[in-house]
Amino acid sequence: MFEVINENKEARLGKLKTLHGTVETPFFMPVATKAAVKYVSNEELKKTGTEVIISNSFVLYLKPGLDYIKQGLHKFMNWDGIMFTDSGGFQMLSEDFLIKADDHGVTFRSPFDGQKHLLTPEDVIKIEEHLKADVIMALDDVPHYGKSKEYIAKSLKRTHHWAERCKEAHTSKQLLFGIAQGGTFRDLRTKSINTLNKLDFDGMALGGLCIGESKEKMFDMVKLSNQLIPKEKPRYLMGVGSPEDIVESVDNGVDIFDSCFPTRNARHNHIFTSKGHIKLSNAKYKIDQKPLDEECDCYVCKNFTRSYLHYLMKVKEPNGMHYVSYHNVYFVQNLIKNIRTSIKEDRFKQFKKEFLGNYVKP
Repeated sequence: MFEVINENKEARLGKLKTLHGTVETPFFMPVATKAAVKYVSNEELKKTGTEVIISNSFVLYLKPGLDYIKQGLHKFMNWDGIMFTDSGGFQMLSEDFLIKADDHGVTFRSPFDGQKHLLTPEDVIKIEEHLKADVIMALDDVPHYGKSKEYIAKSLKRTHHWAERCKEAHTSKQLLFGIAQGGTFRDLRTKSINTLNKLDFDGMALGGLCIGESKEKMFDMVKLSNQLIPKEKPRYLMGVGSPEDIVESVDNGVDIFDSCFPTRNARHNHIFTSKGHIKLSNAKYKIDQKPLDEECDCYVCKNFTRSYLHYLMKVKEPNGMHYVSYHNVYFVQNLIKNIRTSIKEDRFKQFKKEFLGNYVKP
């Protein structure tokens, strides 16, 4: 199912085998919450080098509903690559969704019609199995950052209880990943990893990070967790998608990433380049005839200037959103490709030094 091919200290190159094919790790998944990545078509995703995407099973359960996705999510959205589905636990951070959570399950409010929905861990697995993604996630209780240790510990106990029930309910050939929690408390993170290790999930996800804590605390939790996860299990850092964080996380042993960060930032004029972020809406780009990134060979950089794209974004032309979203996804996927090559060639540390040395933070 998963094999480590090469290692540069903690950075690792691997292969994950799924029902829809095999993909090299590390890899990055654009987020298709509602069965589509915003402003980037499936065909264009393939051109960016995207092999895996992730959708949200709870959102799709609400709308369009499982009756509309009878043959599975791959056929519904005509995606022939690999697919993950999240369980909906992340929606517990949103007041628009969450009503309450207890040991039995979580009660959500639909943002579409206001109706209440009680979902147990068993319900979540049933929904994800219906959607037929290659990799599905256990339901976890995602705590808000900054809460007391007592609160986090109580939430963690529920996550472990739900994980056991998800594991027992899982009957399909889909890979099932557990999600470790514990906030930024080292002892709780250690307890979570050790507890989930005993359940022998197909992979381990690190949840509850990149939601307000400092980078230092986030990477401390990532490093600690990956020291405890068995080598033969793929490691998935949920919600991280900035270029510099991806590079640092690979150096700490992470194999899998997902985030709406590239597309969301593009829609707000934050563009990734080999020299760092640029804010495309700034006046200095109004007459700038250079491409977004002179070192990028994506369709957008080969065909359009910063000036033109600045104009499209200023007048809120949808094509502007389309072009910059495509570029940011392409940039991240090209970064991932270069990371894999550097690990293959035993020069990841040098690659990291050069990349971060050039990448100026906003």
